[in-house]
Amino acid sequence: MNEIKLTSKKKMRNTLFICFLIMICLMVRIGYIQLIQGKELSQLAYEQQTLDRKINPKRGTIYDATGNNILAVSSTVETVTVNPTNISDESKEKVAMALASIFELDYETVLKKVKKRSSIETIVKKVDKDETDKLRKWMEENNITNGINIDEDTKRYYPYNNFASQVIGFCGSDNQGLDGIEAKYDEQLKGKQGAIQKHTDARGGEIGEEGENYISAVDGNDLVLTIDLTIQSIVEKYLEEACIDNVCTDGGSVIVMNPQNGDILAMANYPNYNLNEPYEPFTEELKSSWDSLEQQEKTIQLQSVWRNKAIADTYEPGSVFKLITASAALEEGITDTDNEGEFSCTGGIEVAGVRIKCWRYYRPHGSESLRQALMNSCNPVFIGLGQKMGVTKYYEYLQKFKLLQTTGIDLPGEAGSIFLAKEKAGPVELATISFGQRFEITPIQLATAVSSIANGGTSIKPRVVKQIINSETKEITEVPVEKGDNVISKETSEKVLSMMESVVSEGTGKNAKVEGYRIGGKTGTSEDGVNTNKYVTSFCGVAPIDDPQVVVLVTLYNPTGEGGHQGGGVAAPVGGQIFSEILPYLEVNKQVLEEDNEETISQVQVPDIMGKTLKEAEQILKENHLEIFIEDEEIDKENTYVKNQIPSSGITVNEQSKVIIEY
Repeated sequence: MNEIKLTSKKKMRNTLFICFLIMICLMVRIGYIQLIQGKELSQLAYEQQTLDRKINPKRGTIYDATGNNILAVSSTVETVTVNPTNISDESKEKVAMALASIFELDYETVLKKVKKRSSIETIVKKVDKDETDKLRKWMEENNITNGINIDEDTKRYYPYNNFASQVIGFCGSDNQGLDGIEAKYDEQLKGKQGAIQKHTDARGGEIGEEGENYISAVDGNDLVLTIDLTIQSIVEKYLEEACIDNVCTDGGSVIVMNPQNGDILAMANYPNYNLNEPYEPFTEELKSSWDSLEQQEKTIQLQSVWRNKAIADTYEPGSVFKLITASAALEEGITDTDNEGEFSCTGGIEVAGVRIKCWRYYRPHGSESLRQALMNSCNPVFIGLGQKMGVTKYYEYLQKFKLLQTTGIDLPGEAGSIFLAKEKAGPVELATISFGQRFEITPIQLATAVSSIANGGTSIKPRVVKQIINSETKEITEVPVEKGDNVISKETSEKVLSMMESVVSEGTGKNAKVEGYRIGGKTGTSEDGVNTNKYVTSFCGVAPIDDPQVVVLVTLYNPTGEGGHQGGGVAAPVGGQIFSEILPYLEVNKQVLEEDNEETISQVQVPDIMGKTLKEAEQILKENHLEIFIEDEEIDKENTYVKNQIPSSGITVNEQSKVIIEY
């Protein structure tokens, strides 16, 4: 009997000990969960019991310089999501079938999402309201009120397709800016995301309206560019014609800049691409072979056309750079513009045992003044000026003209110049730099340097955005004009401009002449690399000379057409065409010049052809001595209507100018 009692007590002690151990383990576990894992589990519970649907803000609108033309805008679309836990098992297949049918999706993929054990799944993004209205109607007919969400979203749209594509850039599917202005000003444009938060019970069921929290999205700010729709369109038209007519295998670029404030009025590249379809082939040749290309080759092709040549590609500027050498020499008092017989071209000059030829070595220029040397683009004269200044002084002027650094333009991807280090520059290197070869700069660097000459000698920073408009308050913030130190004196500036005018009126730039306007300029031709047999041809012009309002830089890469590759014959005419239309548009008054011919080009006002058929518009323009410009010549002209015209009606242009039609 006593043995039985002892056994029972022992069992009881063991049981109590085991219970005590279990309680200790439970307390330790509870403490660990509460103190160590508490925060993490609380967050997991929140995520499980909260349906958090994002509300994308409207990305800011981008306007041209007038503030009237929209270049990029976010249109309203909708995104469809599902809450699988709120869709009954017997309805899942029916819901998946409807979603797949309405939005033309793969049924099996949709069904997996509808059956997935998660709080929310995205079915389709950025669809038009017409499509989501079909879903709304189906939900009503089938009495489905829970589990399917239709939320407002935004989609980026570019009304002018290829217009200024490398400047504006484009966005990804998440509305993030990926290139151009869209990328550079992404923080200003993107806005702040909102959300709809709805609390659910443990099984995922909704807890009613009181559980819903709505956080409004904040739309992005708007931008007003310095790019003018009309000027950009004129530039793109003539650049495309030049690249096609002259068979420029590597394309081209044009910059139009206001030298007084640094505003980029136009920046065009050819070829360009459709901003609404940035990942699609951009030429007819590529369209025909696109499907057969490897993905790597597709990427290379796309990145090449996205690249903004005007700021990202360096090149040897050639004889246009003689403007920098002339400016520095005049500022240093080494020479003057019209000292007759000061220089003598014998066809070449010897530097440190190396003979460097003039481009016209076969028929030397002979006796020249500085003005005549610039008009003739005579290499030996500018080599001699560089020698007189010396490496140290010459590099000081490169620094003053901001040629040893980037301009700081508000666009992504700007490249820097490539100069030999001052310490390594010997007599031969200085000689070649003096007439624009054996170093590389970007077009924007050259346009900015020439702008410093044109505006009286002050360094200026180029800009593409001039205003930021707050989306909530509509307050306008002006992007400041940034001016630097004086590079050269006003007197030197006036002397160089005077010589540039002579280059256009009598020298190598005469093909850029426009009757009635005082235009100055300088042509350039250089090799694109060493022994490549490729050339870069260019023209930089300033107008009007007595009060410079625009600097135009035309750069054409490897022209291989019958017109050759000389700047005076290929690039200068493009500059003249651009000046002939943008100067009247800017209301620059014509002047009667002594050297003008008796016959002047007549001008006409552009008629209003908005809403007309293309056939009617063509006839109206013909009656007004103008030509129509349509991208697709095979389009049905009798049943296609004019939606926009550039230039606008009322603008005065030269006879036989082309009016760009959008339809």
